[in-house]
Amino acid sequence: MIRLIKISLAAFASLFCLFYALQNIANLQAAFGFVAYIGSMADHPAYPQSFGPAVTSPALIWILLWIIIGLELLAGVLAGKGAVDLFRARNASAADFNAAKKWAVAGCGVGVLVWFGIFGAFAGAYFQMWQNEAGTNALQGSFWYSMQMAVAWLLIAATDD
Repeated sequence: MIRLIKISLAAFASLFCLFYALQNIANLQAAFGFVAYIGSMADHPAYPQSFGPAVTSPALIWILLWIIIGLELLAGVLAGKGAVDLFRARNASAADFNAAKKWAVAGCGVGVLVWFGIFGAFAGAYFQMWQNEAGTNALQGSFWYSMQMAVAWLLIAATDD
């Protein structure tokens, strides 16, 4: 039963990441506008100054957006491969099942890096997106997403005896 849960977690982690990437692609101009707004550091009443510069170059904004989308896709593909590998090893020995976790763990780990690292550290702390309503909502969502990915990561990675 625990193996089927781990396989399901890897599959759902994959879908989660892929759906976010595909939604960003389907709403590419809106996603660009959001990244541009956050990168501009506009509407920062609480901490109006920053130790670093805002990002306003359209080229840099597109690069940042495609990094986000690319990492979401990567996380989804890795977790998906992991789910397939785990499914194939579901009746194998504990050692083989544990070895099959590699890509699922990597996918969830990349997911944590996207939503904790990019959104939490860079967008939240550096670009101070918590200072406006749109940014606050995104930052709250990224916290939930990073925690969901982290829990899936830890549960999948737990050793099966």
